Amino acid sequence: MNIEELRSKIDKIDTQLLKLLNQRMGIVFDVGKIKNASKENVYRPEREKAIIDRLCGEAKEKLDIKSIRAIFQEIFAASRNIELPEIISYLGPEGSFTHQAAENNFGSTSNYLALNSIKAVFNSIETKKAKHGIIPLENNQEGIVQETVDILGKSNLFVVAELPLSISFSFATRSKSVKKITKIYSKDIAFKQCKDFIDEYFDDNIKCISVNSTSAAVSYADKDINSASICSRFAAVQRGVPILFDNIEDSKNNHTRFIILSNKLNEIKSGSDKTSILVNLTDGHGVLVSFLQEFHDAKINLTKLESRPAKKGTDFKYIFFIDFDGHYLDNNFQIIYKRYEKNIKILGSFVKMI
Repeated sequence: MNIEELRSKIDKIDTQLLKLLNQRMGIVFDVGKIKNASKENVYRPEREKAIIDRLCGEAKEKLDIKSIRAIFQEIFAASRNIELPEIISYLGPEGSFTHQAAENNFGSTSNYLALNSIKAVFNSIETKKAKHGIIPLENNQEGIVQETVDILGKSNLFVVAELPLSISFSFATRSKSVKKITKIYSKDIAFKQCKDFIDEYFDDNIKCISVNSTSAAVSYADKDINSASICSRFAAVQRGVPILFDNIEDSKNNHTRFIILSNKLNEIKSGSDKTSILVNLTDGHGVLVSFLQEFHDAKINLTKLESRPAKKGTDFKYIFFIDFDGHYLDNNFQIIYKRYEKNIKILGSFVKMI
């Protein structure tokens, strides 16, 4: 069979795919009408994860799991826009790791709003400029994002999904040779996380210039042929700046956990959920131990416990950020919640991705 015959076969398959996708979107449109009538959320991360998990389990031929995820995230994005077009805000600028996490989850065809601060993302949902917002919660190398937790404690918004993202840095430049590069732009934390690479390829004369974001670093490097940026591959590709080296970070186990915010608490159980809460306990001997013992007795697995300053008065008082396996509507947690209702703020329940 020659190449033209093979291309003809591909064309016929593409036509069949388009017809099937249009059939799917027709059903999606009907689902959207039902959701609108019942005021149900269009975004259903637990449903999307179940679909992808099922399809990945059935993958036995050429398509790998990563490809299946990417293809169907775009299909989900197109489907949501048919059900009800929604704006997604995120901590910008464009090309940031948060932007990458957003597109990984909501697809490249969704409507996005890049904002300059975590607080602005919260505000965009509260003022209904955006339906959902995406912000970083924690990095496994640097720890929790304090601003995120602090604002969650004051806000009426909820966490409806978590998005893990492997953080990998690229070296982007228009220079043809490393020897000609005199300046490197990046965010201060990126320089720390790529120290071994810098030490290996450059001497003490190299100027490492800190800027607000790795996305901004690409813009600076784009303007000067003798400069480079340490940035995400996503940002470099967006800007069209050639990548000289990939995966230059010191640790290959660098991951950030992002969260999706909504003004509505997720009441749907997936069967594999995680819940985040904030706890403000009264003073007293053994109060924290007694509280944690409640979870042990209820056979609830705590996956995270971190203290934050309560920022009230002049005393050193703390609140606790806690993640646990399960949904906030589970009976074993509800028993604890009824005892400590004045002390617990439920931040949200969502399908586990980590």
